[in-house]
Amino acid sequence: MDQGERAKSALILAHGQPSDPDPAARELEALAALVAAHLPGWDLRAATLAQPGALSRVGGDMAPGLVFPVFMAAGWFTRVAVPARMAEAGLEGWRMLEPMGCAGPVQDLAVRIVRESGADQVLVAAHGSGGRSPAPAAVARGVAERIGREAGVARAEAAFIEQAPWLNQVSGWDAGAVCLPFFAMSGGHVTHDLPEALREAGFPGRILPALGLHPEIPALIAGLIREGAGLAATPPGR
Repeated sequence: MDQGERAKSALILAHGQPSDPDPAARELEALAALVAAHLPGWDLRAATLAQPGALSRVGGDMAPGLVFPVFMAAGWFTRVAVPARMAEAGLEGWRMLEPMGCAGPVQDLAVRIVRESGADQVLVAAHGSGGRSPAPAAVARGVAERIGREAGVARAEAAFIEQAPWLNQVSGWDAGAVCLPFFAMSGGHVTHDLPEALREAGFPGRILPALGLHPEIPALIAGLIREGAGLAATPPGR
C-alpha cells in the first residue's frame, strides 16, 4: 500500500472523560461522522483515551494514517500520552497532526466569533494545566492576544479552571462582555465547572458556546486532515 493510500485513514482522538467515558465517546463519534461527510473515500474513525480498549478496538484493523488530536494544546497528552497509548494498542506508523486548538483556521474562527458577537470585552476561558505544563495556558493566552489585536475589542484576557488567573476570581468585566470557552467538547468543565466559576466570580457577561462546538468545526477538521495528508483541500465553507 503506497503513502497516498495510507493517508486515506484518519483517527480522530480525544481525551474523553474518565469518570463517565461513554457520553464523551458518543459525542466524539458524532463529530467524526460530521467530519467524514467532508472526506468521502476516507476511513475515518474516532476514539477517546478514557474509554477502555477504544484505541485497539477502533484502530486495530485500520491502515496507518493520520491522527487528529481533538485537544486544545500540544502538551504532555499529545506529546507523551497519546504516542504511548497508541504503541500499547499496537498502532504503529501513524502520523499525528497539530492539535485542534493550535491550528490556525480554528484560531481564526475564534477571532471571527468574537468579532461577530459585537462585544468589546472577551474572556477566553480555558482548562490550564495546574502547573504541569505551560503549553495549554500559552495557547489560550495567544488566542486572547490575537482576539485583542484582530477583533477590535478593548479587553481580551484568558483565565483558567486549573491555574491562575482563576476563572472564579476574574473581576472588572462589563455586562456586555462575552466569555469564549476554549474547549473542544461539551464535558463537565464546559457544562458545570466553567459556568459555576463565573457565577462565583460575578461575571456579568454572556457565555458563548465552546469553540469546539461551533458548526464550522467539522469542515475545518476535514480541511486540516486533507492538508495533513498532502492532498488538495477545498476551503471549508463559511
